[in-house]
Amino acid sequence: MTLVDTLAWLVDIPSPTGREGRLCEALSARLGSTYPRERLRRIGKSLVVGAGTGRPLILLVGHIDTVPSQGQGPARVDGGRMFGLGTSDMKSGVAVMVHLLEEEAVREGPLDVVGVFYDAEEGPYAENGLEPVLQEMSWLREAEFAVVLEPSDLELQLGCQGTANATVRFEGRAAHSARPWLGENAITKAGAWLADLHERQPEEHVVAGLSFYEVFSVTQATAGIARNVIPGSFDLHLNYRFPPDVTPDAARERLSEIAAPADAVEIHEIVPGAPVPEGNPYLDRLIRATGALITPKQAWTDVARLARYGIPAVNYGPGEVAQAHQAAESVPIANLDPAYQALLGFLTETPAPG
Repeated sequence: MTLVDTLAWLVDIPSPTGREGRLCEALSARLGSTYPRERLRRIGKSLVVGAGTGRPLILLVGHIDTVPSQGQGPARVDGGRMFGLGTSDMKSGVAVMVHLLEEEAVREGPLDVVGVFYDAEEGPYAENGLEPVLQEMSWLREAEFAVVLEPSDLELQLGCQGTANATVRFEGRAAHSARPWLGENAITKAGAWLADLHERQPEEHVVAGLSFYEVFSVTQATAGIARNVIPGSFDLHLNYRFPPDVTPDAARERLSEIAAPADAVEIHEIVPGAPVPEGNPYLDRLIRATGALITPKQAWTDVARLARYGIPAVNYGPGEVAQAHQAAESVPIANLDPAYQALLGFLTETPAPG
């Protein structure tokens, strides 16, 4: 199969979060024609391909799930792009992984290259399938470096932001809407705070020469029981994205500070970001191989989870960031081969003596 054929094959096997089993089986069957059974390991709906044999261990990492369908049909090509659910996020990256793992020059090269295809990335952090893989296959933590093939527009995206989620509550007092002075409207009580948040500008943090931005966003709001009742409470979901140099404790303090005008704040989770893997020889090698623009990852990805296990990791993939989760999601076909060729060079380059 060509890369384009493989991408269409992947897209046409539906794999929304929770229903990745069929695709995992298909990948296992396909790669089973190249790898012996003992080098294919299933952990739930995730698949690890390859093994450590004593050479430096490098991981290729990609999630196989997608967000739910928005009515997309089978994969189709139009105007130099392939359209279909998951084309950019991130089945184009998975297609590149498959072809690299099937390449004899990679299998026989100077590195032990292991593919990690995992489930449930698009769901809650605690249910992410990469976690049990890293828990059960502890030898993966010996990896010298990992490339996560998330959509990155063929940029080499270093580090990643942390993320925190909280419920911010404003308390009022219910009353008949014909006599609002007998109550206190919780929604309008939040107005000044919301207006301030609306005007708040992203705050730049420079980490390893790259600009990450602290941002706060209200993403959901719930209030009211009827059209003629003044709402007695107003709950807002506050999402906080913080730079990788901000610790979880500092993030908690900052979020609490921003939400201080509210009557109550419940912080649900704080997930740290990933550091920029400065001084790593494999990063230097990847920079040479890709010739890519180096940018910060202004989002959270599983490079952070890998970093928590001591594995330096970066984002590099053929998908387009702006296409992720779009109803008309697509990827430029022209992005596939450059990603493949760059990573092929990275994985097969013979290290210089000494």
